[in-house]
Amino acid sequence: MSTLEAIVLGIVQGLTEFLPISSTAHLRIVPAFLGWEDPGAAFTAVTQLGTMAAVVVYFRRDLLRIVVAWARGLRDPSVRGTLDARLGWYIGLGTIPIAVFGFVFRDPIENGARSLYLIAAALIVLGLVLLAADRRGRRDRGFEGLTARDGAMIGFAQALALVPGVSRSGATLTAGLFLGLERAAAARYSFLLSIPAVVLSGLFELRHIGGEGSASVPATAVATVLAFVVGYASIAFLLRFLVAHSTGVFVGYRVALGILVLALAASGTIS
Repeated sequence: MSTLEAIVLGIVQGLTEFLPISSTAHLRIVPAFLGWEDPGAAFTAVTQLGTMAAVVVYFRRDLLRIVVAWARGLRDPSVRGTLDARLGWYIGLGTIPIAVFGFVFRDPIENGARSLYLIAAALIVLGLVLLAADRRGRRDRGFEGLTARDGAMIGFAQALALVPGVSRSGATLTAGLFLGLERAAAARYSFLLSIPAVVLSGLFELRHIGGEGSASVPATAVATVLAFVVGYASIAFLLRFLVAHSTGVFVGYRVALGILVLALAASGTIS
């Protein structure tokens, strides 16, 4: 991987990780459009550590409160029912599905799930489901209304993101909307929930970087740093955007991109 490729893909990762359009799909599609090699699942997982670092920095005060309240709640029953203490349990509960399915299906994910046809189909299907959730969801519950049921259901939705093209933020945002959460509340919880899963995935795949068929360590480092910088700006943008706008623009983009990829792949223009 050249330095130019690392720069482009790092920016792509930062731009698309938090928008409900699938960063994994874009890290497969963009190289295909430009005639570059597929950077692989390991590169994708490790560069996501950059965007997760952006989440940690952006939500550092929230995360500190959650960790402290959760730890205090283990000893003090009066703290156990606070939102921050409950969020600690909800995030842990929601991480279990993707950790289990990610481990069980790690070989297909790394080697067999990067087909452009699969990615295009996932972009279209999840886009339409997201549209239905945005239109049918009540959106009458704020962040403070999260429950253990929400944590579990959104956690199972997050596991769908193991399929490239689904989108972690897209799947969790969709589930949150179906459960009646406000758009911004669903997005905020989506960001917090993603931290353990992405960090575990990135650390697990880190061993492959620099090996045969994978990007070099310097190229991956460049992409990861850029993903952090661009990702931080993307978080702020999405949270502001969803306060007053629907997800329609993302749905339209997903469907249009999926159709384009299907057409180009079928014609042999990209492979």
